Amino acid sequence: MTLEQAAWFKEVAARLVANVEQVLLGKPHVVQLALTTLLSEGHLLLEDFPGTGKTSLARALAQTVGGTSNRIQFTPDLLPGDVTGMSMYDQKNGVFEFHTGPVFSNVLLADEINRASPKTQSALLEVMEESRVTVDGVTHSVPDPFMVIATQNPVEQAGTYRLPEAQLDRFLLKTTLGYPDAVSTRRILEGVRVKSHQRTLEPILSVHDLRSMIETAKLVTTDSAILDYVSRLVDATRSASEVRLGSSVRGALALVRSSMTWAALQGRTYVLPDDVKALAEPVLAHRLVLDPEAEFDGVTPTSVVGRILLDVVPPHERLSV
Repeated sequence: MTLEQAAWFKEVAARLVANVEQVLLGKPHVVQLALTTLLSEGHLLLEDFPGTGKTSLARALAQTVGGTSNRIQFTPDLLPGDVTGMSMYDQKNGVFEFHTGPVFSNVLLADEINRASPKTQSALLEVMEESRVTVDGVTHSVPDPFMVIATQNPVEQAGTYRLPEAQLDRFLLKTTLGYPDAVSTRRILEGVRVKSHQRTLEPILSVHDLRSMIETAKLVTTDSAILDYVSRLVDATRSASEVRLGSSVRGALALVRSSMTWAALQGRTYVLPDDVKALAEPVLAHRLVLDPEAEFDGVTPTSVVGRILLDVVPPHERLSV
């Protein structure tokens, strides 16, 4: 990546974040994480309370990049075909025609994903990993780029199905929105006359330009010392005494890929240890499975990752190219 490309990337990214913040007030860091996920070709998991703006985030992000968005409310009776689409018989022409499901959009909000049955949850796996679905032996590609923003309610667990580790591993990042501060809440209340779904944002760039940003982020330089640092962090999650299952190699790849995008958001052509530190918790924490005794003692994946960041020594020298 050249310095000119880095400056362009930072400037456009700042405009994208500011545009989304018109709807999602007071949450610039979460918007940056969501944009990092999109530009890293990953998927985002939000574990948060109802009414914190999850749907608004997905819709605003799609409008800002000139893309399409859909929302699925996951329920126990939801079928896989309700997610991916299904073939229906056309009596007039005497053939089966494929009717696309909600996954055929640029940004898909999977609301309360853990309320659907494991069979329906698994319907998302192929499309999240390969950006395509297969129905009746025929493969259909979803729009490019494609991003899933899935949500979970951390309070009410009755009637839910816990996401298996293999599915959690497919989310690049996991974070929370949280409630807005007092100033942001007042600004939200001042706009009470306009419902959130009635607000339309002007696109900052086209889907084609978004694809250019995705490819540009891949040009960020990652020094071998950074790769070694990520490797040591991931290895530490596997050897931690409180952890029964540590991060996979997919987690290490996710941390490197997202750190490259995060560095580009800052207008840099190379990754620093601070980029890795900034994303270690949202990238790695949800991939850890703790021992039951550790959970009983109040240990959380977030606290484990925080301790690992203190224990694993980062590269000290400034890494630049």
